[in-house]
Amino acid sequence: MSLEIHAVSADRWDDLLTVFGPNGAYSNCWCTWWILTGKVYGEADPQDRRALLETLVLDEEEPGLLAYRDGNPVGWCAVGPRQRYTRLMSTRSETYRPVDDAVDNWVVNCFYLPKEHRGQGIATQLLDAAIEYAFAHGAASIDGYPLINTSQGANSLYVGTMSMFERAGFVEIRRVRERPLMRLTRCV
Repeated sequence: MSLEIHAVSADRWDDLLTVFGPNGAYSNCWCTWWILTGKVYGEADPQDRRALLETLVLDEEEPGLLAYRDGNPVGWCAVGPRQRYTRLMSTRSETYRPVDDAVDNWVVNCFYLPKEHRGQGIATQLLDAAIEYAFAHGAASIDGYPLINTSQGANSLYVGTMSMFERAGFVEIRRVRERPLMRLTRCV
């Protein structure tokens, strides 16, 4: 399947709204769960989350990528520098805390595809594009926190699957319970 994949910029905001639908992706998260602390995320209403993501887009921070098939937006992948994601910078979280002081470390941490576009390899193509995008924008390494057990349901797969990351060349560098940290390092 041939897809076009583009960074989300201000002129693509409406396309992102189309992909996320009326519920803002997963339960009105607006892909801000990683950006905000648990407390702030819990206190924010869906409009606050949407506004935060819109601000990132309008400020040209390109918080992710959109996949298009035949000109229609069909999927989303969040990708960016680790520093953007407050939950990943916290030393309180055993699962997500940084394992090292990697310089120029980026993260691929969320995929969202409307139901009718799932199971077609779109997320895999988005991951490949996110790798290319991150390295082109200065990443020295890219991390992901995929699921090992894919039987948890489609909504749990927003982080991707371990096999998808392995096929892209990521290797496991740590595991907390059933959550691996996978990393891809740029070859120089």
